[in-house]
Amino acid sequence: MLRTIDLRGRTLSPAELLAAVPRAELARDSALTTAARIVHDVAAEGESALRSQAEQFDGVSGHAIRVPAAHLDDALAGLDPEVRAALEEAIVRVRAASAAQVPAPVVTELGPGARVTQRWQPVRRVGVYVPGGKAVYPSSVVMNVVPAQVAGVEVVALASPPQRDQDGRVHPVILAAARLLGISEVYAMGGAGAIGAFAYGVDSLGLDPVDVVTGPGNNFVAAAKRAVAGVVGTDAEAGATEILIVADDTADPRLVAADLISQAEHDEQASAVLVTPSAELAAAVNAELAARAPRTRHAARIAAAFDGPQSAVVLVDDLAQATAFSNAYAPEHLELHLADPRVDEFVNAGAVFVGDHAPVSLGDYLAGSNHVLPTGGQARYAPGLSAATFLRPQQVVEYDRAALAEVRDAIVTLAQAEALPAHGEAVEARFEG
Repeated sequence: MLRTIDLRGRTLSPAELLAAVPRAELARDSALTTAARIVHDVAAEGESALRSQAEQFDGVSGHAIRVPAAHLDDALAGLDPEVRAALEEAIVRVRAASAAQVPAPVVTELGPGARVTQRWQPVRRVGVYVPGGKAVYPSSVVMNVVPAQVAGVEVVALASPPQRDQDGRVHPVILAAARLLGISEVYAMGGAGAIGAFAYGVDSLGLDPVDVVTGPGNNFVAAAKRAVAGVVGTDAEAGATEILIVADDTADPRLVAADLISQAEHDEQASAVLVTPSAELAAAVNAELAARAPRTRHAARIAAAFDGPQSAVVLVDDLAQATAFSNAYAPEHLELHLADPRVDEFVNAGAVFVGDHAPVSLGDYLAGSNHVLPTGGQARYAPGLSAATFLRPQQVVEYDRAALAEVRDAIVTLAQAEALPAHGEAVEARFEG
């Protein structure tokens, strides 16, 4: 089912490891060009562009882009009680884990009368994107909105694609999840256009620009975030999903196969990668994939994801080489099915799932962790979505006259060394007369 990349017997440099990583680069490059054009159209044409895009991409026209409050109320009233209970449990767990991500203010006393206070200020207005194409993601409502609320964001707006089979409305389960969290500003708009609308605003809809845009999506949504960078803040580019499993010969091939399939069902561009020193395990997993994948609801989508250049079995000599490959890949989701996981050595990953009873599906819904995570190797330098995404660290400086006098001469000296004498003069002015 999965092609094989054999790295055994090779000593690879960091650059060679990066080159060996399976990626769908052409799809990402194409998405960036298209997404930039879509964002530009929304910035220039506003609601007109959004309606054209809805007709082209979603098969919807004449719908209410700004969702009426009655739609939200109706959706919550009609929500399946078991789904509501599951969402409420997810909200509790994500809220608890997000609260741990808000730092307390810290005051540093550098001397008598010399104080620097570190504080974290929330942004005022956030736009969150919830996908709604090949699947429905009420869990993403929770993962985006709860950390923003915990951080103290004043206004959260939400966008999700209009659904052809819902007469152009946002999917009712997404609307219900939004209402559960007290979100009233919701827009039926999807893809890169939604990201552009949040960044630039749309006057005719009463949509004001936001300060930060967050949320997962396909490669076009991820690319749109890059296109609006510098206009608004964004979280990491959470594009088509990735799972990388590092496993040894103690792993259960049934569980490994089930977890690879679980992420491949998201999208044809999903990445499913197994890294193992055991050729026997690799063969057993491929046999399980061949038996299980055709029986699933989204068999064709899974087959396309497995056949793509972004998916593979990677054979390595040992755990050290597996660790190096995983850190070079920097997966969105990393599962460790190992007798000795050595978690501390796997430093690049959006989230790490350890052992037989911690599948990625747990993190997708009810672990309490966030499922909006960096893809495309960004986990080497970018975090997943958290309360910190919506907070800006600020330093408040308070010095009295005596404390400034302590560093007066040093400031003047450095100002002169940098040929910026007025900097020093601004200090000296406080001691004149």
